[in-house]
Amino acid sequence: MDKKFSSSKGFGEILDYTFHLTKNRFKDFFMIFLILMGPVYLLQAIIQLFSGTSFFREVGSGNTWFEGVLSSFKESGTFDPNGFGIDLGLILVGLVSVILGPVAEAAILFATDHVRRDEEYTVGSVIKQAFSRFWPMIWSSLLFGLITFGIILIPIVIIGVTGGAVGTMVNPIAGILLGILLFLGFAVGVGLLLTRWSFYFGSVVLDRESPGLGRSWRLTHKRTWALVGLYIIFYLIISSISFGVQMTFGLFLGNSVLLSIISNIATLFTTMLFSVGYAVMYLDLKNRHDADDLKEMIDDYNDVN
Repeated sequence: MDKKFSSSKGFGEILDYTFHLTKNRFKDFFMIFLILMGPVYLLQAIIQLFSGTSFFREVGSGNTWFEGVLSSFKESGTFDPNGFGIDLGLILVGLVSVILGPVAEAAILFATDHVRRDEEYTVGSVIKQAFSRFWPMIWSSLLFGLITFGIILIPIVIIGVTGGAVGTMVNPIAGILLGILLFLGFAVGVGLLLTRWSFYFGSVVLDRESPGLGRSWRLTHKRTWALVGLYIIFYLIISSISFGVQMTFGLFLGNSVLLSIISNIATLFTTMLFSVGYAVMYLDLKNRHDADDLKEMIDDYNDVN
């Protein structure tokens, strides 16, 4: 086993090893996403070209260069007045990404697990392993999505009804303040619950336990706040990279096909980075849990003897 996986990691160590692993295995990890998601983004670019979007630089109407660049993000292609071509491209990318995205993330999990075990692997072999868990991943993800929708919708309804009732019967300002407090409280609660269940995916892929929600709940015991913090850090990193790419290249290229290609490449990188981070977090949780189980078995053995 890789020495860096042999012991439990703290908050900073997980981030450090995520970046270290991403750097050392960048070619393999990026190739996984490029093979699975690259053709999807290429299809999107072709559809945008046929819809009338300029490849190098798209500038809309406006009196100045800056106004033209900004308006290019609002104006659709000339394929039809409603920009059907661009919309179709986005829909296709979204649907296929929902199917192939989890496969790429599963392949990263398998590759990271091979690294943990000091085993050799190829990009093709881990992609094949990922497809072997395709249907369990899909239905488990659908279940998790439904649970997420439910635990988000219910608080929204409660906040709306309670805040509206207080605002109508007591005071509008009191209703707004109560709504804000309820929102913050529910946001924390929902975030903690989703974090406790979010490692279902690793359980389905590596441990072949579907839907994996129960195992995820056990693995995250006593580590929930640290995991929430890690999710926030990864979100900030990914958002900063995405925003920086959009702003920097968007100012020169407008809403062109080339900007979409550059943005999609950045998305491949940020998704890869998060997937590696998720894999490191899951394997660390698994290592902690397995060590605790072994410790309990030893304690039970000593008690018996």
